[in-house]
Amino acid sequence: MRTTKGFEIGLIIFAAILILSSLFIVREGQQGLLLRLGKIEVKADGQAKIFNPGLHFKLPFITKVKIFDVRLQTLSPELSRIVTAEKKDVLVDYYVKWRVNNLPLYFTRTNGDFKEAEVLLEQQINDGLRAQFGLRTIQEVVANERSNIMDVLRNKANHKAAEFGVDVIDVRIKGVDLPTEVSSAVFQRMRAERERVAAEHRSEGKAKAEAIRAQADANATVILAKAKSQAIKLRGEGDAQAAKIYAEAYSKDPKFYSFYQSLLAYGNSFTKKQDVLILSPDSQFFKYFNNIQGGASETK
Repeated sequence: MRTTKGFEIGLIIFAAILILSSLFIVREGQQGLLLRLGKIEVKADGQAKIFNPGLHFKLPFITKVKIFDVRLQTLSPELSRIVTAEKKDVLVDYYVKWRVNNLPLYFTRTNGDFKEAEVLLEQQINDGLRAQFGLRTIQEVVANERSNIMDVLRNKANHKAAEFGVDVIDVRIKGVDLPTEVSSAVFQRMRAERERVAAEHRSEGKAKAEAIRAQADANATVILAKAKSQAIKLRGEGDAQAAKIYAEAYSKDPKFYSFYQSLLAYGNSFTKKQDVLILSPDSQFFKYFNNIQGGASETK
């Protein structure tokens, strides 16, 4: 009786082990390959059996399941030392976005080793970087040609990566830096070049300033000459007009005109109380003081 009961328990345990070894789960973001005696099991049409997320069954003991992560991966290696067309070393920081798109080929070429796939991918990218940077100067790889370089790297890396079942989604250069031993020399050369350009601009500015100043002086001289000429002309016309008025006034009443002019002379001669004028009594300057008619007084 005990033997029968023990046999039943053993049979139940064996059945449980058999069932558990026949079931496997593929989680979201994963795919599975079924291996029979180490080889990929294929379907009737010759295509490999690929298991998508879910609960699946397999033959126990003689088949084995390999689960792979097929989500988007990021490769971010250490800085790569690359030589440019100027024979200058630069340190390139980049990252690669990739995923497995051909699971059987990926397993065959890399044995399903994630690290080995990244090593192959990094080697392809570094080779592409050396080829592209070797054709360009530092300025081109830093500013002008970076997007073109990334496009070329992505296309070439994708072509090579397809050989081991990987799809390269994107290649991005995060930064291009100079090694410490060459950065100071490059900065000094850049500073000297900027100073040379600044000196040229200052020289051109001084030359233009001198030309503008000379032109302004010439224009000022011409304007002043024209103004003086115009002033002389206007003054001459004014003097002529004044002389004409004086002549007309004199011709109307010569005695009154002479008297008026004498009064103006008196006023101009004595502008202050302390002014003193010494003249002889018979001087013509005071002729209207001696005689209202302006003649010389009789001496008694």
